[in-house]
Amino acid sequence: MRLLAILLCLAVAASACEYVVFASGSRMRIDRHETDGDVVRIYAGPAGVEAPASQVRGYEAEECAAPAPAASPAVVSPPPPPPAPGDLADAAADKYGLPRQLVRSVMAAESAFNPHAVSPKGAVGLMQLMPSTAQALSADPYDPAQNVDAGARYLRDLLVQYKGYLWHALAAYNAGPEAVAKYHGVPPYPETIGYIYRVDRELKK
Repeated sequence: MRLLAILLCLAVAASACEYVVFASGSRMRIDRHETDGDVVRIYAGPAGVEAPASQVRGYEAEECAAPAPAASPAVVSPPPPPPAPGDLADAAADKYGLPRQLVRSVMAAESAFNPHAVSPKGAVGLMQLMPSTAQALSADPYDPAQNVDAGARYLRDLLVQYKGYLWHALAAYNAGPEAVAKYHGVPPYPETIGYIYRVDRELKK
């Protein structure tokens, strides 16, 4: 019984390929065995245990499964870089039928192509959308792609509203349509006039 207990302990960690059947009728999985006259050496793990051959009735073969290959470490691809501001401007310009250079010029004047720009008045992102304007356009102003798309759409709508008069549309983009309506054209605000000139300079580059 002591020999059987030792063998059972060894068999716990064994990757068995056969069964040994003892004279008592019990069976145990083992790696292999060797017979030397009246002595049997049974291997259930790296070490072997000797037992009288009379205690073993026989052996039953079992197909030994090959060990599973070690799992390869997962390869994590780095996330793709975000689109460049100029590419976002071009895509939005194409979508809304605007000249690419116009959208790029507005972006340059608004934020200098800085997606994290926030003005003292609270305008956000590449196209410097006010939160209320972004909400009206169903856009997240902190998402660069949505910001540029909404800004280009708003600029297109202003150009339609002012029948293609660019300076009126730019003035409304900067100061709001109410200011343009109040002054029946470009309002005499130094900030708005300077803004229009900046966009105009960018357009001529």
